[in-house]
Order: sequence, then C-alpha cells, then structure tokens
Amino acid sequence: MQTVHDDDGKRYLLVKRSGESSRVRDPETGAERYLPNDELTADGVSPLVAAASGVPEAVRRVVTAVHDDRSLGLLFELADRDALSVVELLDAYDLCESDLHGLLGEFRAAGLLTETTVHGERGYAATETTREAVAALRGDERRD
Repeated sequence: MQTVHDDDGKRYLLVKRSGESSRVRDPETGAERYLPNDELTADGVSPLVAAASGVPEAVRRVVTAVHDDRSLGLLFELADRDALSVVELLDAYDLCESDLHGLLGEFRAAGLLTETTVHGERGYAATETTREAVAALRGDERRD
C-alpha cells in the first residue's frame, strides 16, 4: 500500500490502481472512493503514518504515552481534578513513589502534564492537549 495526494493536497491511502482511476481511502473517515489517476501523486509518506493521521493528534499523544489502565487512569484523574500535589497523588492512588514519578516524567515529556505549585507543594496539572484527548476518548468533543 502507498499514499497519494490529490491536486488540493488531500492525502489518501491507495487501495487499488486501475487504468484510468484508483480506489483510495480517506484516512480520516475510512471512506473509499474512486479518483482519476491524473489527479493523484505519490507522496512517499508511510501508509501506517497516514492511517494514524485519522486519529486526533491529542489522542495519538495519549495513546503513545500510556502503558496500561493505571497510567491512563492517572492521566484522566489529573484532567478531571485539575492540579494535584505530589503528596495528594501519592496519598490518593495505589502507585509507589518511583512508579508515580516515572509516569509523571513520561507524561511531562509527552506534553501531557505541566509542573505547577499546589498548596505550596510541587504538583502537576493536565495540559490542554490532555483535556482535548480525554474529551475525545470519552466521546465528548464539546468539553469546555
């Protein structure tokens, strides 16, 4: 499989090439249609990267950063509860200190959390990217 784009720059996955037209799939919607071959240009982007582009960027970032249900749950809790201190996180959840700090560091590196001060102590807050991803994963695109 390869990727192509039309004259407007819209990227598609090439499903099947025929004499005068090709069947292409829109990676954002999964819809397939036929387009004339003379309107398509190969663009060399990995088909797997193109297929993933149908998922919102914020969700892709969360998917690549979480390891399991506990880490996903921690991220959701931080999105729902605003900023929490490290002390509150250690007290509230069943994570040892090293596991918690490891996850917080990975989430910060992924741009999903920001370090802040809560009640005079070091804490973390979800970024807007995290809030967008949580809303999309819950199916609530209207979240404020």
